Order: sequence, then C-alpha cells, then structure tokens
Amino acid sequence: MNTTLQKASLQLDDYLDLLNLAINLGDTKWQKEIIRKLAYTYPAVPCKQPQ
Repeated sequence: MNTTLQKASLQLDDYLDLLNLAINLGDTKWQKEIIRKLAYTYPAVPCKQPQ
C-alpha cells in the first residue's frame, strides 16, 4: 500500500484558534510559543502615515 505524508500547513486563523484555546486552558508556555510562531510567520509591517 502506497501512503503519502502531507505536511500540515497552518493558517493565521488556525494559530489564533490555538492561541484562544491556550488562553482558555491557562497554558502560558503554549501561549508564548504560539505568539513567537505568529511573530515569525507574520512579521509586523510598519504603517505609513498619510502625508
């Protein structure tokens, strides 16, 4: 039997759902891990002020 492994790809909504779960569980270590992953995956971009 041939099986193919697929890498799971999480989207922003998935990370936010996991963060919400970690908050509800009170797991601060997991919260920090998710926030670090979010910051790495979705870096902040400075906003330009209109002139």
